[in-house]
Amino acid sequence: MKLRQKVILLAITPLIVALIAIALAVKYQANVLAEQQRASVESAYLASKEAELRHYVALATQSIDHLYDSGRKDEATLNEAKAILAKLNFGDDGYFFVYDLNGNNLMHPRQPELIGRNLWEMRDASGRPTIQLLTARAREGGGFQRYLWEKPSAGKIAPKLGYVVMLERWGWMLGTGIYMDDVDAAISKIDAQISGNIHNTMLWIAGIAIASALIIALSGLALNISEYRVADAKLKALAQRVVRSQEDERARLSRDLHDGISQWLVSIKLQVESGIVKLASYASHPDSARSSFDRAAGQLNDVLGEVRRISHDLRPALLDDLGLAAALDHLAREFSEHSSLPIDFEHVGTTDGLSDVGNTVLFRIAQEALTNIKRHAGASQASVRLVGDNRCVQLIVADNGMGFDVAQIAQHPKRGIGLRNMHERLEAVGGKLLLTSSADGTQVIATLPRA
Repeated sequence: MKLRQKVILLAITPLIVALIAIALAVKYQANVLAEQQRASVESAYLASKEAELRHYVALATQSIDHLYDSGRKDEATLNEAKAILAKLNFGDDGYFFVYDLNGNNLMHPRQPELIGRNLWEMRDASGRPTIQLLTARAREGGGFQRYLWEKPSAGKIAPKLGYVVMLERWGWMLGTGIYMDDVDAAISKIDAQISGNIHNTMLWIAGIAIASALIIALSGLALNISEYRVADAKLKALAQRVVRSQEDERARLSRDLHDGISQWLVSIKLQVESGIVKLASYASHPDSARSSFDRAAGQLNDVLGEVRRISHDLRPALLDDLGLAAALDHLAREFSEHSSLPIDFEHVGTTDGLSDVGNTVLFRIAQEALTNIKRHAGASQASVRLVGDNRCVQLIVADNGMGFDVAQIAQHPKRGIGLRNMHERLEAVGGKLLLTSSADGTQVIATLPRA
């Protein structure tokens, strides 16, 4: 995996993790709120139904108060009371029922087949004795009781909330109830709405996560394309500079060969030809011919020196044979001889660990720096210092010349080519170049980390 892809992945991963954490937190809080809302709604709904049941039972007892308060409990009076209660109803499944305290059904308008039957031992699907529980609640002074009972309109067993009271003088348990499946349906509808809201929220968070990941990926892609174009432009510019440097080097070699070696070889040729003519013409005076050959030999020595100089500029043999320190020492002495400028060389530490490319880069920087001193500095003294430690190797070339404006030279399109070359050489091998200049002189510091 490329570094850029790793960076994009490291940018997307925390975002996705954060959104997942937010989603889980939102879902948890939504579930908690849903439970609280459900409990609140259920409590309020049941409270309203309980109040409704109390009201119904109160109306039922009021409808037979004239009979109950009369003190009579003969069969005719009781039958009249049961007839009145049987006619009272609310809704499709709202009715009143009457049992005696032994569990005998005395009145049931929706299930007349139960009248006269003893249901004391009857148990619902969960095994609970329904009539016993209702009777116990009535004996306690009345109250609410949950149980299972057949719903007349549906013909199926459904949960029911009953409310019963005791009519002590008649020995009756009077009650009514509402079926809770409607309540459960309303609560389930609320649960479904809440679940839908949570689901929609999760979809929104997932959409945001996907959109954010796409935005980051597209931004990374756009940045990649932009940087690729910049790098491509830099590569093209670098290639052009390389070609230009090659052409400059060829031109320099051409000048050196034409102005130096070529001229000397022509002169040598003429001296040799002159000596041959003198030998033929003045066979008795060999000294005259000898002087021509001596001058030719001297010029051959000069040609050899020039060839060595050109070869040294192309690739110093000392750099390969004796190392960077010896090559820089020789370079400093050679420049001092040719320019009559005193150049001090100092070597501290070791340069072991530098690659061949690193050694060549530092040598070329020293060459460029000394050439600039010779051409532009107007200095009376210069120094080359090579310092090596466990972390890096530093080359310091300094002079006491007139100095120059570093920023102005760096921005000039036709000047500072040598400085740019030094920067680029070092950057190519992971090094750094520091250049300072003032009226007191110029200092070039090239730092190269050890491999």
